[in-house]
Amino acid sequence: MPKDIYVQPDAPDPVLDAELVLSLARRHLPGAKAVTDVDESGGEARTYGIDSDFILKTQRPQQLRPRTSLEKEVFFLNQLASAAPDLSVPRALGYGREGRFIEYTLMTRMAGVALRNANLNGAARLEVMADLGRVLRRIHQLPQAPFLASDLFPGDHSAAHTRARVAELFEEFVVRIHDGQRTWLLPLTPEQVAARALALWPATDERVALHSNPWHEHTFVDPVTGRYIGLIDFGDAYISHPTFDLRRWRTREERAALLAGYTAAAPVSADFMQAWLVAQVMGDMAVVALNPALSPAAHTDLERLAAEL
Repeated sequence: MPKDIYVQPDAPDPVLDAELVLSLARRHLPGAKAVTDVDESGGEARTYGIDSDFILKTQRPQQLRPRTSLEKEVFFLNQLASAAPDLSVPRALGYGREGRFIEYTLMTRMAGVALRNANLNGAARLEVMADLGRVLRRIHQLPQAPFLASDLFPGDHSAAHTRARVAELFEEFVVRIHDGQRTWLLPLTPEQVAARALALWPATDERVALHSNPWHEHTFVDPVTGRYIGLIDFGDAYISHPTFDLRRWRTREERAALLAGYTAAAPVSADFMQAWLVAQVMGDMAVVALNPALSPAAHTDLERLAAEL
């Protein structure tokens, strides 16, 4: 799996002139009239609103990294448009390059607001989780041959590779817990919890193209009703076990709602549920290692999960 290093950190990163943005957009949308806004909240990407309904997304040159790819995102979106056209995701209208440092995608703008900006709690939030779970299951059921044949998607190519990824992540979180002197409240050490969880990881060949980060910055909802609207940003996609798309959600209730949606149309295998247990342990250890403010809740959940290991 490519590491998160920026390959050209000294590359220039100016906000593009509006006329240049429009000239790029008009290659694929001849009627484009105006740049309406610029958004830099996406980290590796900068987006330019076009006529309110479209987005020109550019790779920020100094934050180019091996696992992020606008070309890969366009490929994923095109697969969704072909095999699951009813799913609410952006529609790619064009992709291209200009000069040495400009790589861009033109796509439709997702309606609504990101869940992290919606102040949505309780039953309404859990309903969004269930809807997202249903969407992720549909995404994971896409035909996988095109993704494997594209050479755009890094990831795991065997059960052994997937297991190695799980082991590497547990090792990283254990080191971060110790090096960061994080509070640890369980009677078992972090090493013991990680070892017991890894021992339960099934010898499964189940691997799919993943969104990678379907968390609250990429899940969109209606700001008035709170209902799920859609999912954005497939640029970090990779191939691995489907539980990796479910593990980022932090609370037990959110995870339960996500899984309920994921299994609503069809059950999952016993191996999947065993991997899901391990993925939840991994998610809680990540919280303890990286987010002390949420550590108490993660410890509570870890105590429950550790009893099942």
